[in-house]
Amino acid sequence: KLSWLRVLLVFDQELSSKWNMEGAKLLLPIVSVLAFVVLVVTPAFVVTPSSSETLHARGKGVLRGFLASVPEDASSQAEAAEPWLFSFLSLGAALGLLFSVVASPPARAITAEQFSQLTYSQVLGSGLANRCPTVNSKGNSVKVKKGDRMKNFCLEPKSFAVEAETDKGKEFVTTKLMTRQTYTLAFMEGAMDTNPITFSEEDGMDFAATTVQLPDGERVPFLFTCKQLLAKGEGSEFKPGFTWGGEFNVPSYRTGGFLDPKGRGMYLGYDQAVALPASQADGKEGQDELFKESNKVFDIGKGAIEMEVNKVNEELGEIGGVFVSKQPGDTDMGAKTPKTILLKGIFYGKIV
Repeated sequence: KLSWLRVLLVFDQELSSKWNMEGAKLLLPIVSVLAFVVLVVTPAFVVTPSSSETLHARGKGVLRGFLASVPEDASSQAEAAEPWLFSFLSLGAALGLLFSVVASPPARAITAEQFSQLTYSQVLGSGLANRCPTVNSKGNSVKVKKGDRMKNFCLEPKSFAVEAETDKGKEFVTTKLMTRQTYTLAFMEGAMDTNPITFSEEDGMDFAATTVQLPDGERVPFLFTCKQLLAKGEGSEFKPGFTWGGEFNVPSYRTGGFLDPKGRGMYLGYDQAVALPASQADGKEGQDELFKESNKVFDIGKGAIEMEVNKVNEELGEIGGVFVSKQPGDTDMGAKTPKTILLKGIFYGKIV
């Protein structure tokens, strides 16, 4: 048992050399708990073979009046193997507890140059595909000339808030992200102009279907996007502290081919529900709400974004910073009023 404890301590030292000091401080209590599990707790869950005397004493193994006989050499072999079995199972339980408690840290952002050198297999499952590249600060500014283009423009949200009714009235409430790591917009590009700096988004992965959950359990779907963004900022060069922004279009969360649970769609499915509720069939109250449910439309809303540059690489033409975006959520194809979504995060772009 003590030998396995030494193995765990050596394993802890190797991890500490790779992690930073904070990780090492957090790992020490965990190793202490694992040592306790190895020495005290785990043996309680290991069932060892009972000796023949115990079986005879308890009367176990009786079959049609005969007692089961256990060879003496078999019981001695089981007893000899018992310490090795204890140690092996203790190590397995300790390592299982270690890997269940110590979660893998989120992928750290890397530069665009480093990212371009990775293969598909290296990116797969690493979390890097959902991260915007980082910028190594170098130089004072990135100048924009007429005819330049923005390449690899990326928006990575870090927080999602939804405007909802609370005890204090309407305010933005922090939510829980329900979507997996597929919510970052990347590889967008468009034309650039100068004096004032103007960016017109034209193409790229410029939308991502996302769902968040409010504290009361309600889930709010929305299409995170910046389609046809027209962002402007005074000046002719990007430098730390430069602010720019503009408006963009927000398409419907669902397209015309979507069918609701009653089989109704915009250009597919039924025109209305199979049966009309009696209370809504009088041509008066309830008809407006019923009409919205049946008459599917492709809504296009408006959103706005503000960005601030905090890093530039003059040699590579890269810029990076933070953004705040506000946009409408899903309308269920015209059936309900959209909620307002507030997103905050980081952005990246390269001027070429």
